[in-house]
Order: sequence, then structure tokens, then C-alpha cells
Amino acid sequence: MQQERNAERAGAGARSRYWVVGGTYTSTEFDQPEEKEERYGPYDSYAEAFSTWSRLAWKTVDDAHTRYRIVQSDPAS
Repeated sequence: MQQERNAERAGAGARSRYWVVGGTYTSTEFDQPEEKEERYGPYDSYAEAFSTWSRLAWKTVDDAHTRYRIVQSDPAS
């Protein structure tokens, strides 16, 4: 049964999804968020995720402790 589900996920309908992840961090090392990381998405295309990333990045451009990034999810997960 699990193999069937994995096969369905890997089939023609399976595709990568994109998330915008980030927020405000405790330092410019960006390894420890002040709170839980923010997640936006999922988006079906990189262009959609990029649009959200761009809006968030420009909104916080003057904050050296805030950072957002686009991550791609595995279609099999």
C-alpha cells in the first residue's frame, strides 16, 4: 500500500512545490530565529514563490537580522 502511494506521488501529477521561509534572526549568522521561522506557501512555481520572497525582502531591506529564502520541497514527501 505504501509503495502504491509513493508511486502515485512520483507519477505525472507529482511536481516540486516551493516555500518562502525566514523571518527575524538573533544574529546575522541566520542560524537561530528569534521566534519560529515563518513559512509562506506552498507555491506551484518558482515565479510565484519569488514574488512573495521579493515582497518580503523589500519590506525588510533595512533590517540586517531579517532574511527570507526560497526552498524547494521534494515531490515524494
